[in-house]
Amino acid sequence: MSARKFLKKVGNYTYELSMEYKKGMRVPGLVFTDERMMPEDEALEQVANVATLPGIVKYSIGMPDIHWGYGFPVGGVAAFKVEDGIVSPGGIGFDINCGVRLLKTKLHISQLDDKTLEKLADKLYEYVPSGVGVGGHFKAKNEDLERVSHEGAKYIISLGYGFEDDYKFIEEEGCIPGADFSKVFKRAIERGRDQLGTLGSGNHFLEVQVIDKIYNDNVARKFGLFKGQVVIMIHCGSRGFGHQIADDYISVMLSVMERKYRITVPDKQLACAPILSREGQNYLKAMACAANYAFSNRQLITHNVRRAFEEVFKKPADELGIYILYDVAHNIAKFEKYNVDGSEVEVLVHRKGATRAFPPGRKEIPEVYRDVGQPVIIPGDMGRYSFVLVGSEGSIKKSFGSTCHGAGRVLSRRKAKRMFSVSEVVNRLSQKGIRIRASSKATILEEIPEAYKDAESVVRIVQGVGISRIVSRNKPVIVVKG
Repeated sequence: MSARKFLKKVGNYTYELSMEYKKGMRVPGLVFTDERMMPEDEALEQVANVATLPGIVKYSIGMPDIHWGYGFPVGGVAAFKVEDGIVSPGGIGFDINCGVRLLKTKLHISQLDDKTLEKLADKLYEYVPSGVGVGGHFKAKNEDLERVSHEGAKYIISLGYGFEDDYKFIEEEGCIPGADFSKVFKRAIERGRDQLGTLGSGNHFLEVQVIDKIYNDNVARKFGLFKGQVVIMIHCGSRGFGHQIADDYISVMLSVMERKYRITVPDKQLACAPILSREGQNYLKAMACAANYAFSNRQLITHNVRRAFEEVFKKPADELGIYILYDVAHNIAKFEKYNVDGSEVEVLVHRKGATRAFPPGRKEIPEVYRDVGQPVIIPGDMGRYSFVLVGSEGSIKKSFGSTCHGAGRVLSRRKAKRMFSVSEVVNRLSQKGIRIRASSKATILEEIPEAYKDAESVVRIVQGVGISRIVSRNKPVIVVKG
């Protein structure tokens, strides 16, 4: 029976999935969407499956960019009580701390003519390696990987790859606490050794963008954004290091979930362990290592982006104003406190394809932004728009401090590859003034704009729900794809 028949509209862009839909649901589902972007039954089924997990509180949540994923839907949020809840690698994702960073500049798009844009595209593609399994210029020793795991972006900055204050504009100041490198298995260490400073493949990208619309003048000024401004967006994660950690601990949890902890799940991809169990704690310690690796990865890419701009414009990066607006994780589990049934409760929030969106006043937000709220960075597809938003109070009340993370995929990679030829895609982008560099023809075809929902429609829903507000719209002019 279709899950959609059990959806009931309960508010502005808000639908509740009844517990009657599936036996074993401990809480209802809550999906932020509209009729036009209603998720497929497979994703709603996953929302219901997550709602059966031990210790879940309030709701199993789906963002407007929701689509089918591994175990949890992409665009899924769920919180579990620490004392009796679980941690599930499928609720974080294989690409731990896949996230996005936005760099500001002082440049106006009028300063970048066609020749400059071509030169910059080539230089960025040269300096930021991309593609499946591709290694970077930074060759990490075990000591480097251990320090990256424990210290995050601050270690990379201490080596000279960044400005002294860069870490202040990264979620958790670039270091998730609780990491323990001894909980990372050997294969993950081998895979992570030469991938720092690389984009990877799939939907990961580096874009030079121009802000073509400002929606909120006050917040834009606080963020240092203006119409016509050139900005750089970096979207990537923990590469093979994080992927292997997820793979290793899914195997661990499958081996103990039923036998040791008597936990049964409707889908083996929801493999989990109690938060306070040895296996759960070990995974969280290894996950933090991968998250800190990802922050460090984006830091090294930032360094190389600055190098490319310096060479093209013959000026130092600080003179060009290439500073971090913010860096935020998309695939992560975090210990946070929320009001549950009238009392404050510590929970482990799983955000898979969802991003933190804290409102004004929170101590976790960089001081310079604290009176307006946390910057939220939402990438779109390579042919349309990305967005900067700001967190709002509704996220605390409705979504465990979370919002969407992107446009959300609507076509499989296989289907997308059958729609156009590479030359057609490149020509269509060129007509829009977008230059593309990619490591493979397949990537270009897999990432066509038609493969994604319209990001503008997605962000209008989260604004309508009241969990974040739109600040700027950014149009790509250079795209470097994995």
